[in-house]
Amino acid sequence: MAETQEYDIVILGAGSGGYAAALRGAQLGMRVALIEGDKLGGTCLHRGCIPTKALLHSAEVADTIRESAAVGVQSTFGGIDMGGVNTFKDGIVARLYKGLQGLVSSRKVDLINGWGRLVAADTVEVDGTRYRGKNVVLASGSYSKSLPGLEIGGRVITSEQALQLDYVPKSAIVLGGGVIGVEFASVWNSFGADVTIIEGLPHLVPNEDESLSKGLERAFRKRKIAFHTKTMFAGVTQNDDGVVVTTQDGKTLEAELLLVAVGRGPATANLGYEENGIPMERGFVLTDDCLRTGVGNVYAVGDIVPGLQLAHRGFAQGIFVAEQIAGLNPAPIVESGIPRVTYCEPQVGSVGLTEAEAKETYGADGVETVEYNLAGNGKSQILQTTGFIKLVRAKDGPIVGVHMLGDRVGELIGEGQLMVNWEAYPEDVASLVHAHPTQNEAVGEAALALAGKPLHAHN
Repeated sequence: MAETQEYDIVILGAGSGGYAAALRGAQLGMRVALIEGDKLGGTCLHRGCIPTKALLHSAEVADTIRESAAVGVQSTFGGIDMGGVNTFKDGIVARLYKGLQGLVSSRKVDLINGWGRLVAADTVEVDGTRYRGKNVVLASGSYSKSLPGLEIGGRVITSEQALQLDYVPKSAIVLGGGVIGVEFASVWNSFGADVTIIEGLPHLVPNEDESLSKGLERAFRKRKIAFHTKTMFAGVTQNDDGVVVTTQDGKTLEAELLLVAVGRGPATANLGYEENGIPMERGFVLTDDCLRTGVGNVYAVGDIVPGLQLAHRGFAQGIFVAEQIAGLNPAPIVESGIPRVTYCEPQVGSVGLTEAEAKETYGADGVETVEYNLAGNGKSQILQTTGFIKLVRAKDGPIVGVHMLGDRVGELIGEGQLMVNWEAYPEDVASLVHAHPTQNEAVGEAALALAGKPLHAHN
């Protein structure tokens, strides 16, 4: 008979959602087991958010050096040293990993290294040892998806292999124009590669407000990043020199690599979920607003729960579940209030409803929008970025959507999040004083315009 250890919470998966639940649960005085077969920190820290943003920073520095003459600085761009780029990237991941290990250890969380499997509604088994929890949190994360019949291998890679490349491809085809696709296209273009994106839907970043998609497409054309929208993939062949991709409308494209960036699937197979009655759909775990599965005291968080696949969503859900278990009765997380950032160049930031979603909710005549162009913003001119801030409001009501395009706007979305989640009216934001000269002022200017008193904008 397997040995059984007892806990208040047993968590399967130590990515953003799992480790947040563990840290908050321990903080609230509970005995916590955190089970992870790979590394503490999960996809986000080791194979996702953090390493890709490090590459994007290297790409931004490369562009800055190339374009430095425009600001009166003479410099010579000597090329990309991928060994050095990877050392920089891996160093950041290693420091954050060490810090996270220290945090988990200091909170007295039992970190169990091994592949766990749900064997009962209150028990996870790892290498023959059973961990029984009064509560169980499923946080097994996601994996890079492919298309049916599209084998990953050789020159056909996903983001995981793309992060490990020790050279810059001369050319690359990116299958998928969502967040992961446009971020890698942006990096490789800055590193000197010839990049083409294939996207089946009508626009790049198709989940964003259409104005952001169109603005990003304009910027990518200017950067000479090629893309084919409304284009379906048909097949790929590869040889020693590269790949040949065919599309359903008869195009043939050649490059050194094909990056498959068609999204991420829930990592739930063979973990005992179905056998124990956990409600599932297309591999995702179904929950109520409080992230309960309806089976015993089993909760689910992060990428395995249908919705936005974002590290900070999983993190927030992990905290929510720990507080729910502790009886603190936290308010359920509103999905539309979670900020979203795509870190390509220029950056895309959004929170709340798109204009189309707002019109569905409030009616075509029940919505007002304004776009404030960054051409009127001093700091954006200094940074030489184009783009805009778009606000969407319910007519005579609060701001329900904030959409941004431009250099560094990911750092501005925090104010947008406060506006949407606190249901601010344009007049409320317009009366706040924004520091000058900052890009943040553009948010204030957009609010002034929506409040009917535009200042640095033509009526």
